[in-house]
Amino acid sequence: MTDVNAGPQESPAGSPPVAAKASPPASAPAAGASAPAAANGANRAGRATAADRTAPGLLERWPLSRIVGVAVLAVLLFSVAAMVAGGLALLSLHGNRQRVIATLDPAALQVQQLDIALLDQETGVRGYALSAQLAFLAPYTNGVTEEQDAITALQAVIHQLPNAVAADLQSVITQAHYWRVHYAVPTINEVSSTGKPVVSPTILTGKADFDALRAKTATLQAEISTARASAVAALNDSATVLDAVFIAVAVGLAVIVVLLALGLRATAIRPLHRLAAEARRVADGDFGHEVSLTGPREVTSLAADVNRMRERILQELSATQHANTVLQAHAEELERSNSELEQFAYIASHDLQEPLRKVASFTQLLQRRYAGQLDARADQYIEFAVDGAKRMQALINDLLSYSRVGRSAREPALVSSDAALAQARNNLAAAMEETGATVESGHLPLVLAELTLLTAVFQNLLSNSLKFSGGKPPRIVVTVRREEPFWLFSFSDNGMGIDPEYAERIFVLFQRLNERSAYPGTGIGLAMSRKIIEYFGGRIWLDTTCTEGARFLFTLPMPEETLDPDAVLGPDSRLPEDRQAAKLSEAAGPPDGPGHAEDPEDEDTDG
Repeated sequence: MTDVNAGPQESPAGSPPVAAKASPPASAPAAGASAPAAANGANRAGRATAADRTAPGLLERWPLSRIVGVAVLAVLLFSVAAMVAGGLALLSLHGNRQRVIATLDPAALQVQQLDIALLDQETGVRGYALSAQLAFLAPYTNGVTEEQDAITALQAVIHQLPNAVAADLQSVITQAHYWRVHYAVPTINEVSSTGKPVVSPTILTGKADFDALRAKTATLQAEISTARASAVAALNDSATVLDAVFIAVAVGLAVIVVLLALGLRATAIRPLHRLAAEARRVADGDFGHEVSLTGPREVTSLAADVNRMRERILQELSATQHANTVLQAHAEELERSNSELEQFAYIASHDLQEPLRKVASFTQLLQRRYAGQLDARADQYIEFAVDGAKRMQALINDLLSYSRVGRSAREPALVSSDAALAQARNNLAAAMEETGATVESGHLPLVLAELTLLTAVFQNLLSNSLKFSGGKPPRIVVTVRREEPFWLFSFSDNGMGIDPEYAERIFVLFQRLNERSAYPGTGIGLAMSRKIIEYFGGRIWLDTTCTEGARFLFTLPMPEETLDPDAVLGPDSRLPEDRQAAKLSEAAGPPDGPGHAEDPEDEDTDG
């Protein structure tokens, strides 16, 4: 037996595969019959063992749940790492994009607005100085306002810009203030006070100061452009990193899927395939092959269970073969006994009948020739001998009839129960006319039986009703109803009745409940009826609930051809048995009165 708790045993490296255990002697035929399958299975088992030795020992000891858990954990860790890397790359890309869009681009725009505002101021001062008209001073006034707005906007984002930009902005602010204080405001005041255009050498000085302001503004623009170019480069780098992260995640995911597939195949699918191959080998009849595999704990446990099942099959097979041997011996003994019974039947029907007929014939001859010539005792002795010979002939004939039941080579066929009952009534027509018996029956169904045997059943039951009528005209009622999958026949009379305690004894061979001198017969009729009914697949019994007369019930299997009750029995046959009997009673008239016998010894079981 294989130890369930023991781990899978492997052969040392380089050693041949371990041979399978020898099967019990009972499985030798099965193993011999599947020798090619066993050879192929041995080759597969050798290859499987070599493959098992290449598998990692740790995975072989791990249960499949742990292997799957480790695989799932690896996938989770990779997923977390991929999400972190992707998140960081996306965050960097978003930060660089926001720096370009929300900081540097607005700063560059405000520097342009600042430069335009300064140009408007210079244009307005020059036009006002040359024309002395206030309309030309409007660009200067608007430029001052726009300059303050641009400076305010730049100072709001100055902390997000490089330090050089803040210094350049401060330089531009200082230079613009210097230009206004030393040139723009004095020139405006002078024109306003004189009301005339001003043409003086200070114009050249103011132009030089404004050119210096324009140069510092250009420097500020250059600084911001440089910062924007750097931010755009960082944005491109972030996009490249994000693409690289996505590619790495995709490649890593593909690699993990491939590794998981290979690992699952090596640790679970391949051992299961090997186990299936081993199980098929056993199922093909090689019960002597031991099922032993390496792999996850669940697979090895399943292999151990399959191996225990194989050993159980071997035990059952051995027990079955032993039982078959005993059964075959019993069959041979039964065949021999049947052969002897056939010989006995032949002897009883031929050899034993001949001397018995001679005894009866010569005894009857003595009775006729010497009747009255001898004393009364001698006549009585001769009468006893004649009666014994006749009864011996009757017993032998009845016993032969009983032994022939079920020995016919003919298969049961569909026969009419009505025809069997009619034949039985014809056979007993003289006795029925003598006793004044009446038989009432509905339409009886078709059944699977033999007409002669079914006729014998009806004839035995009719004969009992006629014989044990209690001195009044017998009234016999035969009904049938459906109790699928059987037809239930009821055979009742108004005779002496039978005590319920003898309900089983009356079906025993040669059993009688009364004196032989009171009622003739051998006591084999009901026993033969039971054997015939059981031969047809039904059963027969005495209805112990009947309090008037006797009622026998028997069943016969319902063939498929009789499943339509209206087509087979007619509408009246589907009524309950008591309503069928009442319907028949209305047609036949009232019964002659109760005929139930109080003493069970008054009724015989003879047919």
